Amino acid sequence: MKHISTMLLILAIIIFLPSAFLPKENIAKKSPAYLGKLLFFDPILSADKTISCASCHQPALAFADSVAFSNGVGNKHTKRNTPSVMNMASRENFFFDGRAKTLEDQVLFPIQDENEMNCPIPIVIQRLNDSKKYKKLFTKIFHEAPNAKNLSSAIAAYEKTLETSNTANDRWLNDKPNGLTPLQIKGRSVFFKKGKCIECHFTPDFTGDEFRNIGLFDGEKWNDSGRYNFTKNVNDIGKFKVPGLRNVAITAPYMHDGSFKTLRQVLEYYNHPELVINSTVARDTFLSKPLNLTEQEMQDLEAFLNGMTDNDFVRK
Repeated sequence: MKHISTMLLILAIIIFLPSAFLPKENIAKKSPAYLGKLLFFDPILSADKTISCASCHQPALAFADSVAFSNGVGNKHTKRNTPSVMNMASRENFFFDGRAKTLEDQVLFPIQDENEMNCPIPIVIQRLNDSKKYKKLFTKIFHEAPNAKNLSSAIAAYEKTLETSNTANDRWLNDKPNGLTPLQIKGRSVFFKKGKCIECHFTPDFTGDEFRNIGLFDGEKWNDSGRYNFTKNVNDIGKFKVPGLRNVAITAPYMHDGSFKTLRQVLEYYNHPELVINSTVARDTFLSKPLNLTEQEMQDLEAFLNGMTDNDFVRK
């Protein structure tokens, strides 16, 4: 009953939320992306048919979630915080540990994960083949029956449409109206200079697709080894993929474990990382000393981060 209620709530959000909160899409009917969108919102992919991709990747939250660990089937919880799947078309690797190299590869992991959708791919494919609607669509679009490859291709095609480029920062860079405010322009300077944010958050989507250790590992309270779990390289202990910052203001909570509830908490950590945790493995050198940002600089920086929210998500 809990999962059914959750699903109904998500559907209500999708149906009744003002359009200003939903990204504008330009998806041709009967295209792979069109089919992928149907699948993305369909709980048919989960073991008990109660959880869809959209259960955790909610459109109103920039396709992220509002809790530290999302609910999976059987009252289980995800092992890590749910990241946004927006602005992924140019990414080089996926998940906090980088275990998937393509969007297509990424698609199949949560479907099979026992803490998420917990459904073996052969069962999913059988369900899709048993569905007259889906078998017809797959045959029309891919010229073949549903299989693991075209399933992942369809959902990845939809995720590639979830790109945003109409933020205050984008408009400011292109000399268009309604760009950054004077406060946000000051915050942008902090971002690129004293705040050292650009060390990790570069490229148009403000991520370099790198793996960094920011100190959130001690083997006890913070015991997720991050990329090491995938590579088994001891130098990767405590390293996690740097997320992009587009729409970051609406994707709280933050970090791989959702341990920081607000942007302000994130900034306070980076300003004084030594006050939060003494990592048992060496953190990146740019975090070896406090940033010593003033209160005004912290406010300016947070204002700039809010300027990365796409207009589709800005309340009118």
